[in-house]
Amino acid sequence: MVLPIRMGWRHLLFASWPLEPETVASHLPSDLEPDTYEGQAWLSVVPYRNVDVRPRGVPAAAGFSLPELNLRTYVTCDGEPGVYFFSLDAQGLLGTVGARFFHHLPYYYARMTFRSADGGIRVTSKRLHPGERPVLFDATYGPTGPEFTPEPGSRAAFLTERYRFYTEDPAGRLRYADIDHDRWTLHEADVTIRENTLFRANGFAAPAGEPVCYYSPGTDIAATRCRRWR
Repeated sequence: MVLPIRMGWRHLLFASWPLEPETVASHLPSDLEPDTYEGQAWLSVVPYRNVDVRPRGVPAAAGFSLPELNLRTYVTCDGEPGVYFFSLDAQGLLGTVGARFFHHLPYYYARMTFRSADGGIRVTSKRLHPGERPVLFDATYGPTGPEFTPEPGSRAAFLTERYRFYTEDPAGRLRYADIDHDRWTLHEADVTIRENTLFRANGFAAPAGEPVCYYSPGTDIAATRCRRWR
């Protein structure tokens, strides 16, 4: 990132599937290792609405908003845990190109809808980024049961409480940014996924079984600039 930024993440779904660590490791930069919970690596599909995106110090009213959809996994680098994004689909061509160029994140332009439906949220996404593999996603999700804050060491905390992301620049150098936010407030989630080609587009076979799903109403985020890993 050129500048530290602030934003809000709203109405998130964390839909996560366990995989063998070797399967995930084969898709990672050499400096990263899969982080595991009870011996399993995880892939997570995370749709949400990104709001009030702006540089630090700029009022929220001057920010912009857009829906996003990412496929991510959980990693360590020299023992430092974080997230690695395989892809981030987002509405808005100029913002997507800017994020790829300045932030070194694998953003792709998509046509997305994000709206209330059937007591929850329905997200649809169609990737339109020139020259890239197509992606289709269509899901409805919402909270079920009481809210909770994940206990340290729990599976819910492993899949949500992450405070760093890693990425690569065009020269293949590892970079990272630190993220600050309050602990997540979560619910178990009721989810219907009608279509999801994110795995295939990123070179993974579709995982077997049902995902572990959590919903969060959201939180506010502060991120440092993206720095080169030592």
